[in-house]
Amino acid sequence: MTEPFAELAGVELLEVAPGYARTAMTVDGRHLNLHGTAHGGAVFALADAAFAAASNAGDHVSVALTMSVAYLSPAREGERLFCEAREVHATRRTALYEIRVWSAGGGAGDGAPPRDVARLQAMVYRKGLKDGGPPRATS
Repeated sequence: MTEPFAELAGVELLEVAPGYARTAMTVDGRHLNLHGTAHGGAVFALADAAFAAASNAGDHVSVALTMSVAYLSPAREGERLFCEAREVHATRRTALYEIRVWSAGGGAGDGAPPRDVARLQAMVYRKGLKDGGPPRATS
């Protein structure tokens, strides 16, 4: 499962299963804001790619309804960011996801420990099943 925008942003899909996905990205110059830290849009793109993969990995065709983000700490150039998206509740037509973005630490050779960068909550609308059938609850 590849997404052209995620590839353009340097997002790697590491693992995917129905209701779950893990992505990664190494912060480089194209991801920086005017303060020299990772742009919120870059962090959001990493989370959105995990969310899209997790919510579409199973039988459902899903599209985003909402995403809410809390940025907790800045990521710096050279840092390796990881993201996990997990389905926490689902009905026939919607599913709720919790998403965590964290840094593996050590950005720019500073030896920093791992830390949370952002937390998100997101919801999808389930359009139907990939085989054309009506949606069904999964959790």
